[in-house]
Amino acid sequence: MSALIKHTPLPDRPPPSSQTGIVHWAKQHLFSSTTNSLLTLASFYVLFLLVPPLVNWALLSATLEGTDRSACEANGGGACWTFIKIRFNQIMFGLYYGSHPEQIWRPVLAFFMLIGLVAPLFIERFSYKGLLAGFILLIFPFIAFALIHGAWLGLPVAETNEWGGFMLTFILSIVGIIAALPLGILLALGRRSELPVVRSFCVFFIELWRGTPLITVLFMASVLLPLFFPSGVDLDKVLRALIGITLFQSAYTAEAIRGGLQAIPKGQFEAADALGLAYWEKMTFIILPQALKISIPGIVNTFIELFKDTTLVSIIGLLDLLNMSQTAAQSAEWRGYDTEAYIFAAFIFWIFCYGMSRYSQNLETKLDRGHKN
Repeated sequence: MSALIKHTPLPDRPPPSSQTGIVHWAKQHLFSSTTNSLLTLASFYVLFLLVPPLVNWALLSATLEGTDRSACEANGGGACWTFIKIRFNQIMFGLYYGSHPEQIWRPVLAFFMLIGLVAPLFIERFSYKGLLAGFILLIFPFIAFALIHGAWLGLPVAETNEWGGFMLTFILSIVGIIAALPLGILLALGRRSELPVVRSFCVFFIELWRGTPLITVLFMASVLLPLFFPSGVDLDKVLRALIGITLFQSAYTAEAIRGGLQAIPKGQFEAADALGLAYWEKMTFIILPQALKISIPGIVNTFIELFKDTTLVSIIGLLDLLNMSQTAAQSAEWRGYDTEAYIFAAFIFWIFCYGMSRYSQNLETKLDRGHKN
């Protein structure tokens, strides 16, 4: 036993204060071994080759002044952000801006109304979050549609086939997310139901939509969906896309929630049954809050995918943010500036996807009830 005990004293270690700072961090994470040092130096060299030319092209030599491409051609090889400035409204609102340039205040007002309504939900001490959330989910969509479409309020009518750009992308993703979440919860509960008919239907529904590419779903929603309605009932392309996206997204949301339901310990179900709670009481007050908290990463991941997959609506003739950016860059006046269009569209997608990711992480931290030492 004594052979296993080391009697040689350990060498003195530097005080903890000297082990902090960027130098210590670099030694520990970047230059901890010969291999890591070589990889770090190679990475720095690649960044040196890529970052300075990119910064010079995008910022230092870029053009933002002027009203046509002549200003960019005179400047040389920098980015032509003048193109984005001139075609900004077209990229953001699509044909809506071309048909009603003086009415773009309507979608802008609807967007900022949504921001203003959602902002109190992030305030800890706000006491009416439930009522406000219900208003946002159940009433505000009709207000926003009335503003953007215009028919209900006596404003100039903007048909849905005129919607495009970022406005269309935002509407498709937000409506798809809001509509798919409750449907996904019901499908997840149905898949774990003890009723064979309900369980079989939910399994068939989920596997059918998960096994079908979204581009196929959109094509079928545009071509086949009108055949299921009586003659004379005309569903516009945006509504068809919303139906297809909602059904598709609900299947993925259901699977994310089902994973959370399976992670709940069996004792939680038994305790709820012992209290004499009915099925919906048990699910509403005990099981679902825990399952949804566990499922947050998976649910938000499907939401981010949906936001990016809205670009596929071009298959049915809708011009979303990406397709409207391409259209603007392919015009005779601005042909050749596709790179700026793609970068601008990618930047907008990144802002919203990163925002959803960060919010989900903060929500996970806020709802964490784990025991820590």
